[in-house]
Amino acid sequence: MTPLLASLGLLPLLAMGSPWWENYDQRDSYRCSDKATVVVERNDSQASLISGGYRSTLFREASDAPGLLFRNDEMRLIVRGDELTVERLPMRLTCTRTDQV
Repeated sequence: MTPLLASLGLLPLLAMGSPWWENYDQRDSYRCSDKATVVVERNDSQASLISGGYRSTLFREASDAPGLLFRNDEMRLIVRGDELTVERLPMRLTCTRTDQV
């Protein structure tokens, strides 16, 4: 695992799902390196980043920037087409969607 992935807390993905009441209508898998995969579940108001048995919930941020932005106190997710950017400043990681799961 790269130091960047470790510092972002992105570990190999374990099978994990969201509680039914969160009602995520979109679930996508992203590859962030040769070994790291994350899953993003999202709806119009929030997203959940799942990695290594850990889940981070982020909330939709209003923005004029392209893509969908979600943020919590620790990180920001930017979804633009098949690209996911995970920011935990000063670090930034770009991932590519592998498919919908």
